[in-house]
Amino acid sequence: MQYPQIDNKNLGRVWNLAWPMILSNISVPLLGAVDTAILGHLSSPEYLSGVAIGASVMSMLLWAFGFLRMGTTGLVARSQTGGVEWLLRALLLALVLGVLLILLAYPLLEHIIIWMNASSEASPHALAYLQIRLISAPVALANFAILGFFIGRQDSRAPLYILLTANLLNIGMDFLLIVGFGLGAKGAAIATVCADVFSFLMGLTLLIRVNKNIWQAILAYLHNRQILPWIEWGPWLELVHINTDLFVRTCLLLLTLTFFTAQGAAQGDSVLAANAILLQLLMITSYALDGFAHATEALVGESIGKKSNKLFHETVSAAGIWALGSALSLTVLLILGKPFIIALFTDIDSVIEQINSAYWWLCALPLLAVWSYQLDGVFIGAAKSRQMRDTMLIATIFIFFPCWWLTQSWGNHGIWFSLFLWMSARSIGLIFYYHYYTVTKSWVCE
Repeated sequence: MQYPQIDNKNLGRVWNLAWPMILSNISVPLLGAVDTAILGHLSSPEYLSGVAIGASVMSMLLWAFGFLRMGTTGLVARSQTGGVEWLLRALLLALVLGVLLILLAYPLLEHIIIWMNASSEASPHALAYLQIRLISAPVALANFAILGFFIGRQDSRAPLYILLTANLLNIGMDFLLIVGFGLGAKGAAIATVCADVFSFLMGLTLLIRVNKNIWQAILAYLHNRQILPWIEWGPWLELVHINTDLFVRTCLLLLTLTFFTAQGAAQGDSVLAANAILLQLLMITSYALDGFAHATEALVGESIGKKSNKLFHETVSAAGIWALGSALSLTVLLILGKPFIIALFTDIDSVIEQINSAYWWLCALPLLAVWSYQLDGVFIGAAKSRQMRDTMLIATIFIFFPCWWLTQSWGNHGIWFSLFLWMSARSIGLIFYYHYYTVTKSWVCE
């Protein structure tokens, strides 16, 4: 039995790879937080409620294909040839899935909004938001593949450049379109579409960081009909096998969060708006902690490629220490910064009352959830996606929904308590699987 040992050198290595990912990661929910803060200071919670529903549905539709990021990272990290061929496969798959998503989802948007329990006042804003956001689905999915490629190559600076600049553009356009032109939900959607397209173009441009002649090489492959190796069945089956488990896992995650939003909507616009703000704060903490998980993915993938058990365990140890310290810091920050944080997001009295009621659930979640995020990174890097799928399945089907059913009389506290147990179950399940592989098997040389 071999457990990870603390190694100062690897502590520094994990931090050097993780901090750009933390900055780039938190820029994503911070962007949503800016949308939320701007809309939360408008005259009515209906605007915020509409965008909260629209953004939740869009997250469900897009992040169902988040395997394009996770699967690409693991495959590129373990590749001995640089991983460009995996990027090309992932980009092709992303563009095809994006077009199919537009064709299949667009006619169903009104029905989806009804299922989300949107009020009659919030529904038009949600529909307008979704109709515009869906346009950028192909490039949004392609961005997952590009980010996964850079992370797999341990290039955390490229995602930082892409996400920070794109989100700054999005924030600027939010102020212009929502505050300046009064476009409300439509303005928030247009700003995000523009940011998606900008991210895609910038990501393609930054591929020259990997190889200055990368585009000439791709054109040469096409000209010489050497693209055929990229569409051989073997690699595609490997890509599909890994991504199928991740797809199921991500769909269950999004089902839970979308159901959470829908249950808040059923309790009124004020509860929905309050939960939207609290979920934005939860996403900020989650994405920050995911920076260490992304570093773990790349370094664990490297240890698998090198067949080094020692490097594997040192990586897990170092990343776990950083993640736990960060979770503690975020919890303290949420507790001490409560008055300022709430005032930043909204000045609507009914929404503030609901936030105050549920805020302490939010404060408890980082320390519970950190292990699920961190071990996700281990299992993705080690290409053990089935364990992630099974853990999420148990947590969702056997913990979250039964708990929600039993606590409906608790109102909003019931749905937050269900989320609390769901996060706990995910962490416990992955800890069990990690212990099992550490005790009975070799992570690297099975």
